[in-house]
Amino acid sequence: MPIDQHGDAILDGLSIRGLPKVSLHDHLDGGVRPATIIELADAIGLEVPESDADDLGDWFAEKSDSGSLVEYLKTFDLTTAVMQTREGLTRVAREFVEDLAADGVIYGEVRWAPEQHLGRGLSLDEVVAAVQEGIEEGEDAAERRGHDIRVGQLITAMRHADRSLEIARLAVDWRSRGAVGFDIAGAEDGFPASNHREAFDYLASEFFPVTVHAGEAAGLDSIRSALIDGRALRLGHGVRLAEDLEVVSRAGEEVLVQFGDLARWVRDREIPLELSPSSNLQTGAIERWGTTLEDHPFDLLYQLGFAVTVNVDNRTMSRTSLTRELALLAETFEYGLDDLEAFQLNAAAGAFLPVEEREELIDLIADGFDA
Repeated sequence: MPIDQHGDAILDGLSIRGLPKVSLHDHLDGGVRPATIIELADAIGLEVPESDADDLGDWFAEKSDSGSLVEYLKTFDLTTAVMQTREGLTRVAREFVEDLAADGVIYGEVRWAPEQHLGRGLSLDEVVAAVQEGIEEGEDAAERRGHDIRVGQLITAMRHADRSLEIARLAVDWRSRGAVGFDIAGAEDGFPASNHREAFDYLASEFFPVTVHAGEAAGLDSIRSALIDGRALRLGHGVRLAEDLEVVSRAGEEVLVQFGDLARWVRDREIPLELSPSSNLQTGAIERWGTTLEDHPFDLLYQLGFAVTVNVDNRTMSRTSLTRELALLAETFEYGLDDLEAFQLNAAAGAFLPVEEREELIDLIADGFDA
């Protein structure tokens, strides 16, 4: 399915970009425009590997396609470096929301780690305030262009650091001012959710929603810890949950699958999987099954009834959009509009919103696809 020069694709005669979408797994520091990186870097005297925006975009794509999450994460050193001032944070957040709106997103959750943005003297509260200001500016700009969008912050702690309880308290403090949930991110293998049990206990006591990166660079034990120690309501990626599924036999289109206890628990309780197809290829998260999109267990998980959602993870590193991810999946697995709608409905149902607002979001998606 060709994607045109405007980043759009056509399915069943309709623009995919024009369809209403929900974005649950989208990193702020992974979605900075290359041109903005160059301008902000120049303002603070930071050297960048390329001085042209297109060339810098190529650099990110090349460095990120490493087959290793650890190597993939190294590219964030550049984006976080230009996000250390109030002005830089606000601009990046504003443009991030504008890019979501241009992609047809009507509700998004943006995750980022405040502890990584203190290098120029800002406090934790000040960096969160700067990002919230940018989000609201972006929402207002989108509204002026005729697009309604709402974006909430997922305040994130770095799993290899020791500030998770402090960051959890920060998230709860901002819950009525823009924060909708909590996450842990960073190098997954060797840093299980159980390392942050005190933070998760606190979040549970405050009834604050949690999603946890799990099942990307580490396997089933990481997912189990996210659910038991982290009380995760969603799994960030979760793609390696497919390791708990055994294909017993295939007969044409009929596939007999044996479920492990963990996979059955996640499926039966409709715990959303925040799958990011292109990113999962770049980081080697699906290397057990292959190296191309058709090898991704996305379709197996979908056909078995898991609450799969489609996400970009990092727009800049993967040079992608939700429109592109949906188009790639539709082309690879021969999905139609009903399938794409199902992914958005799963995401809406899993959003960290009150049930009344989730129902409104579901109605907006249904109306948009019907139209």
